[in-house]
Amino acid sequence: MIGVQLARQLREAGLVWKPALGDRFAIPDRDLDDEVFVLSNMTIEVHTVPEGRVIGFNGTTEWALDDVEIEETVWLPREDQLRELLGGTFRGLRRDTAGFEVTIALLGEERQFEGQSAEHAYASALLHLLAAATA
Repeated sequence: MIGVQLARQLREAGLVWKPALGDRFAIPDRDLDDEVFVLSNMTIEVHTVPEGRVIGFNGTTEWALDDVEIEETVWLPREDQLRELLGGTFRGLRRDTAGFEVTIALLGEERQFEGQSAEHAYASALLHLLAAATA
């Protein structure tokens, strides 16, 4: 799983989260940095209210939270989500002794991105694509 810092880099680079069941997220800067939450149709749901979209905490999980604005959260995409976001640029994932390497092709040029986990390698490649899209 990628951490909050890398997830923030992805968001700042332009990655938009469209919350869906099973998505993982964190709520940084509220003494909850080490907690990972998962959207579920039972305990943590996305609600649309007049003020915008919020993530509501239902039942016994609500302890100190009733809801939190989506802008206050950071999406922690899973490996499959990161791979899907690479779309048609994705060429392969390879494991070696140092970790993982993702290969993408962009404008006819192949590039490799390394990470200690598959998620980190995918996220590095996605950061590159997001930067290229805004350049």
